[in-house]
Amino acid sequence: MGPLGCFVALLLAMTAKIPESLSRSMQSFLLVFLGAGLGGALRHGVNMVAVRVAEEGFPWGTLFINAAGSLVMGLFAGFFAFKAGEGSTQSLRLFLMTGVLGGFTTFSAFSLETILLWERGEAASALLYVVASVVLAVVGLFLGLSVVRSFS
Repeated sequence: MGPLGCFVALLLAMTAKIPESLSRSMQSFLLVFLGAGLGGALRHGVNMVAVRVAEEGFPWGTLFINAAGSLVMGLFAGFFAFKAGEGSTQSLRLFLMTGVLGGFTTFSAFSLETILLWERGEAASALLYVVASVVLAVVGLFLGLSVVRSFS
């Protein structure tokens, strides 16, 4: 069994070990929590490597994280939709897609949601979602910084 197979086997074993006494909702939160911690640690590692190997002044690490996270989100979404069938569990999806990739990059979820709108024939909604997400995120960050700076 290769590294990916070992990783999937480990995840399945992890999800099987969650105490049955926890409600289904609490189990879901725990899986997302654990996955997000792993994804966040991966993100930090990539950023540390990028600082050492890439030129300064451009967020190369974040660019890589967003592109790679979106690629992996597409791979997982396609796998779970077309290949996994009934054998895949919602727990594994929550851990990998919401948890690990959510902790690694929220851009992957944004990309998936944009493509889903596009594929449903809602091109205008997809475009509006992209523009609104970027503009509101940048404006929100600017406003947050402005508030903090006004008290400094």
